[in-house]
Amino acid sequence: MTTALRAAFVTGDCLAAAVTGVLTTLAVRLLVPPDFDMVLAMAVGMAAGTIVHLALSLVFGPLLGMFETMVPGMYVGMYGGMLFGMRDSMQHSVVPLDSALWIGGAFGVVVAIGVTLWDAQLRHASGWSETSE
Repeated sequence: MTTALRAAFVTGDCLAAAVTGVLTTLAVRLLVPPDFDMVLAMAVGMAAGTIVHLALSLVFGPLLGMFETMVPGMYVGMYGGMLFGMRDSMQHSVVPLDSALWIGGAFGVVVAIGVTLWDAQLRHASGWSETSE
């Protein structure tokens, strides 16, 4: 795989994770009212994020690959949903929607980059390279 093609896939991975983060944030914002119980808000956020992630994996999976879509999406959907649900139960009126959506997108990009670096580390540690096939 050429460097330009690899960079395009990493960009696509970041975009897919950002979309997952934004839609998860939006779903949690719609489902978690202010002063909601924090534990329930985390559970609702996790469920909402999982549903968003699974729906988006049907779109992004064939384009980017299932590992590159499912692993970051799992972290963004489940953990992001829990974090966003906890935040919205405590600070629903403090954090405006546009700021919450930016935070969700940034969280997705950070997770995608982290998974990309983790994948590269695992490939290096195992001695596997794309040219050895």
